[in-house]
Amino acid sequence: MALLHLRVVAPQPTADAVADVLHQHQGAIAVQLAGETSDGWVVTADLARECVDELLAELHRLHVTDHGLITLEPLDTALGSLADRADRDAPGEAADAVIWDELVARTGEDSTLTGTFLAFMVLATLLAAIGVVTDSSVTVVGAMVVGPEFGPLAGVAVGLVRRRFGLVRRGAVALVAGFAAAILATSLLSLIARGVGLISPSNISGNNRETEFIYHPGWFSLITAVVAGTAGMLSLTSSKSAALVGVFISVTTIPAAGNAAVGGVLGQWHETWQSLAQLGINLVGITAAGGLTLLVLRATARRHAT
Repeated sequence: MALLHLRVVAPQPTADAVADVLHQHQGAIAVQLAGETSDGWVVTADLARECVDELLAELHRLHVTDHGLITLEPLDTALGSLADRADRDAPGEAADAVIWDELVARTGEDSTLTGTFLAFMVLATLLAAIGVVTDSSVTVVGAMVVGPEFGPLAGVAVGLVRRRFGLVRRGAVALVAGFAAAILATSLLSLIARGVGLISPSNISGNNRETEFIYHPGWFSLITAVVAGTAGMLSLTSSKSAALVGVFISVTTIPAAGNAAVGGVLGQWHETWQSLAQLGINLVGITAAGGLTLLVLRATARRHAT
């Protein structure tokens, strides 16, 4: 059974109020006013996942974060009658619970434009380009796994649903800058490779290529993006990160960017435009599906609460 460990640091009057809320809250066990620190009083408790979002809303109403700190840590294994009681008393199912503060914080961090994010975007797109010119679907799949683009896509979806437009803007900036930098870097390196004779138009010509799926957008491209976006958002909200790997290797965002760069350098402009169309379909489909998934989860949670 999985529980979450809550730790709150707040001034003494607020800490007392937090302890009272926890004592009265279904799904909270082992509540303790742990003592005083240099920054305030510490309150701890173990919580059933399905009660956390409601409890955090109550702590926000006490203005805990204005003058203190809230942390949550997963307890992967919790055994005993107290854990059974917490799971029994808390409404709903742990796997279906969405902790909105956790989701906003996680996607906000993953949506930030950083040097590391740009490096992974460039490296993933370069891998995809290598897969295209060598007609290696294995290398293309590797590029899909390396690509970090799902974080900003999830951030845009969460920001739209929660009306956190700063998060939407942050994710959009990361996506635009990331793909622009990746395509530009891949184009420049492809131009150098062509100049020294490493690649030529013959590398991406001919029929029955294993990587043709990259630049053939269609209805199944959109369907795949929608399914992957739904699965990706469910994996984030349920903390089942292993499922994200399947999301990464099911959509052709990074490969499309790599193929667009190579196609332009080698004069295959039809592949460039079709790859960019594939990229756009995937970005829109993943974001829309992620947002709709969150709306359904929010409606489901409200129904359980009533």
